[in-house]
Amino acid sequence: MNIELLRATNLRCFERISFAPGPGINWLIGPNGAGKTTLLEAAYILSHGRSFRAGGRSAPRRHGASEYLIHAEVVRKDRAKSKLGLARLDDRWVARENGESLPNLAPLFAACPVVYFGPESQALLLGPAEERRGFMDWSVFHVEHTSLALWKAWRRALRQRNALLRQNASDADFVPWERDLERLAERIHVMRKRCLTELEPYLATEAAGLVPELGAVRIDYRPGWDGRAGLSEQLAATRDRDREQGFTRHGAHRADWALVFEGIAQREHLSRGQAKAAALVCTLALTRWFKDSAGEYPMLCLDDLGSELDSNHSALVVDWLAGKPLQCWLTSTHEVDPGSSNSHGRMFHVKQTSCELIG
Repeated sequence: MNIELLRATNLRCFERISFAPGPGINWLIGPNGAGKTTLLEAAYILSHGRSFRAGGRSAPRRHGASEYLIHAEVVRKDRAKSKLGLARLDDRWVARENGESLPNLAPLFAACPVVYFGPESQALLLGPAEERRGFMDWSVFHVEHTSLALWKAWRRALRQRNALLRQNASDADFVPWERDLERLAERIHVMRKRCLTELEPYLATEAAGLVPELGAVRIDYRPGWDGRAGLSEQLAATRDRDREQGFTRHGAHRADWALVFEGIAQREHLSRGQAKAAALVCTLALTRWFKDSAGEYPMLCLDDLGSELDSNHSALVVDWLAGKPLQCWLTSTHEVDPGSSNSHGRMFHVKQTSCELIG
């Protein structure tokens, strides 16, 4: 997938911005605060319905504005073109595809797959489980679009059980909802496990190239409940404790996974640099897996690669990119030396009012 044109209005520092990247590597050059990361953020919001930065869904809105808008013209593997639009109005989204209003954001997510790596990405290894579930479920969605409907049904049933817990309802009231939760959780679990099993060899390949000192890698996946027993049975057994806590402590919403390297005892023992490189392993593995699973590459965003990785790792990544027909946006505070190993692709100078091709 390529983005041929991106426009944004009232997005962080930009009152209005237009960016027409090329199909391959695109360097976004400019000082801190110029808006380089905001361009990556705009593409990411179209793909995920949220930012990779901290804050709520309205946080990217320019100070003093009542809304922000993002527009993209994308080209897919069959050369079909789509015009995508997303606006954040107060506390709600308004989405369009080719001028038609959309009932939800799922068509945008499907039409604009974007994978991101940046300063926040080490949270994938060291942060809360929500980060890893988001990574996993975004991957699942792009090969199993029905997973989104399953998740909506799961959340509805989970909210109902949590309400019953707070109401101190009778045991009989819980039974139908716990059966629904078990049925939905099993289907979600099967999709997640299949996705991670397929992803594992891609992780092994990328880890061997970027972090060989950590040894062989595997995925440790936990579904969120004791797999030796049915979820409904476990929920029934923990109702009293859940009543005390006021929420459901077991289920698909508590799933987690981790990279386990044979050369290191625990993920907490990773150095900062190793954690960043391991997060990049996940990013590159996901990009390759996506291509083989969906039939095309996603768009790849790499934010401030030079400060997140040492020069050797940065050069390895750019070489990796140069050999693949994928679109990538990279940010840097310094112009790339034409004679360096990073000199592939186009370069754009980003200001708070424009994004201009260099040369």
